[in-house]
Amino acid sequence: MTKRKIKKLSFIISTLCISSFLNANESFIPDPPSLTASNYILVDSATNRILAEKNSDEKIEPASITKLMTGYVVADQIAKGFITSEDEVLISENCWRKKGSRTFVVEGSRVILSDLIKGMVIQSGNDASCSIAEYVAGSEENFVELMKRYTEKLGLDNTNFQNATGWPHENHYSSARDLAKLSRRLIRDFPEHYSLYKERWFTYNDIRQRNRNSLLWQDDSIDGLKTGHTETAGYCLVSSGIREETRLIAVTLKSTSEKSRLTDNRRLLDYGFRYFRTKKIVSKGQNLEEEQVWGGQKESVDIAPSKDLYLTLPLRDFKKVKPVIILNGYIQAPVQKGQIVGRMIFKLGDEEISSVNLVSLEEVESKGILGKAWSNIKLLVYKFLMEED
Repeated sequence: MTKRKIKKLSFIISTLCISSFLNANESFIPDPPSLTASNYILVDSATNRILAEKNSDEKIEPASITKLMTGYVVADQIAKGFITSEDEVLISENCWRKKGSRTFVVEGSRVILSDLIKGMVIQSGNDASCSIAEYVAGSEENFVELMKRYTEKLGLDNTNFQNATGWPHENHYSSARDLAKLSRRLIRDFPEHYSLYKERWFTYNDIRQRNRNSLLWQDDSIDGLKTGHTETAGYCLVSSGIREETRLIAVTLKSTSEKSRLTDNRRLLDYGFRYFRTKKIVSKGQNLEEEQVWGGQKESVDIAPSKDLYLTLPLRDFKKVKPVIILNGYIQAPVQKGQIVGRMIFKLGDEEISSVNLVSLEEVESKGILGKAWSNIKLLVYKFLMEED
């Protein structure tokens, strides 16, 4: 049986840039810290690797963290051109009467949509969230149906929203994993919208209110996302921070107090940043090496990864990662630019931890009929000589 051609890539991964302290004695990775939160998850945003979790798929009342979905929907509607951030929104009596956190919009007034978004994101205003929902979909009920479509699109399997604000409802729930997934998409898909989540203050109607995420005052690397609290939901928080290339997302649900909510979340982030790093291993289009082409007008073709590839690992493990190239058999002309010709896998010990498709960086045309026939004969002979039992 002919074996697949397997070659170890003989180069040092220059993009890792591991700092000199990796030469120190290796330390073990301890278990995640003890938290008061009953449900939590810590994930890396770039690689989606889970660094810590507990009861992360349990359906939990998310309280005002619901507004992350309201924010995602309105940001997407703006991006698609259905509405603009400068639109004027008429405030209804229904939204003006909303209880809980408020931006203090006035019934019958017209408010710029961007101000409503800030009121929702920074002040957690239920009146602002309601007004956004009514403007985007005509009513909050219609907006809920829109939220459900986005929930399906984003693959939030343990989520069901019944309103745009997070007001308690027996059938309104999400999970720590789903909220981390939603946060990751919000950060990636709408970076301009996400930049609002780090704003510490917002003034509307001459009333200045602070962002309820107090972690923004504790650590400059933290730049979002959202708090939530009701008597039934407890104290909830989704936060994100970035240090160098590493962005982490921490979700803590049902913490026992406002103070413990901050402590729980901060402990998760500190744990992740202390023991793990995210590094770009290879870049899209990075020329790795030449591979032989059979029957082509060129004898070889340059190959490269089809996308950027990141790894999230304990610090000392990066230098242990071994890259291996596996081709999809012998490369035969014609070869199209961007054609998948194999994959590059990354192994840590005997474990395959990630992989990326490899593509041709150029087009290679076939030889003429006689040249192609002769090349096929040579390839058959080569395969015969290379065949092993």
